[in-house]
Amino acid sequence: MKVVVAIDSLKGSLSSMEAGLAIKEGVRLAHPDADVVVKPLADGGEGTTDALIEGMGGERIDITITGPLGKPVQAYYGYLEETKTAILEMASAAGIILVSKEEKNPLTATTYGVGEMILDAADRGCRNFIIGIGGSATNDGGIGMLKALGYTFLDADGQDAGQGAQALGKVTSIRKEHVSKALAECHFQVACDVTNPLCGENGATYIYGPQKGVTDDIKAQLDADMAHFAEVTSETLGNHFADTDGAGAAGGLGFAFLSYLNAELTPGIELILNAVGLEKELKDADIVVTGEGRLDHQTAMGKAPVGVAKLAKKYGARVLAFAGGVTKDARACNEAGIDAFFPIVRGITTLEEAMKPENARQNMIDSVEQVFRLF
Repeated sequence: MKVVVAIDSLKGSLSSMEAGLAIKEGVRLAHPDADVVVKPLADGGEGTTDALIEGMGGERIDITITGPLGKPVQAYYGYLEETKTAILEMASAAGIILVSKEEKNPLTATTYGVGEMILDAADRGCRNFIIGIGGSATNDGGIGMLKALGYTFLDADGQDAGQGAQALGKVTSIRKEHVSKALAECHFQVACDVTNPLCGENGATYIYGPQKGVTDDIKAQLDADMAHFAEVTSETLGNHFADTDGAGAAGGLGFAFLSYLNAELTPGIELILNAVGLEKELKDADIVVTGEGRLDHQTAMGKAPVGVAKLAKKYGARVLAFAGGVTKDARACNEAGIDAFFPIVRGITTLEEAMKPENARQNMIDSVEQVFRLF
């Protein structure tokens, strides 16, 4: 029997790999001779870097960079030496989690630190980049990141246009002579699960701006400034990505990756499944095990476990899911390719007790063992 395990983290309890290895232990208790392969799982959002560092034997690189408010922040990225790959989460450099409610200011919030992380990884020899861009505090069209990478944005007087969204409408020319030459050798894969264009009522400013501090009185102007920036970019670089799906992601950071770095924007789960080589292992799998902290109807709407299930069904594997808890509407997961799912809590307990890592691990092992005794 070959069992392939790819389970998302049980947030607050077990990492993706900790949960996966607990499942492996449970399977082996029922079937000592089973071939069990454990792969890390994430969706390109928070926790992706940690999952791939742990699951792919990467190195954590700690770095001090410029945060969204222009002050130094501590961040890190993953480094896979064998493939010269860097795994980054934009949110660690320019995330909304780094800004208090009172500090939100889309006019000045910058993605400069994202560019600093990319440069550090490139200097380390990385030429492949996997970057999650969810959870930004910025609406700067990526101008901050691009400035860190060496692009110069000048106003009508030939002066630096500045940082943040307030700079976008001032840009009249773009200089490229100081751009890091290493970037031409780099391949950027961006995990992007939104399809918004850069501008307009469905664009970055109107849809995501309010959560970053964009108020109604500046919304139209910021959107017009973003469109202006896109026009100058198009005239300078000879491309046009403002209307491309995902250009509006992360306050226009998607647009910057597309226009300036020739990046690929890919749904997060698809990108991660490709990165960990899951499909290769599924081709001869008998049973595939997935799951997450809680299975509900949202899981069935394209979250990581369903991504695994769809890929497994391509090869006719049976798919099981385990979770800390399940809801009544989790039945939608059955229609999405998960044959059966099981909660791992095995008795009356408090949420706090259930979420303790040692308890969650043992509950996972015991639940998996009993289910696999059916096979």
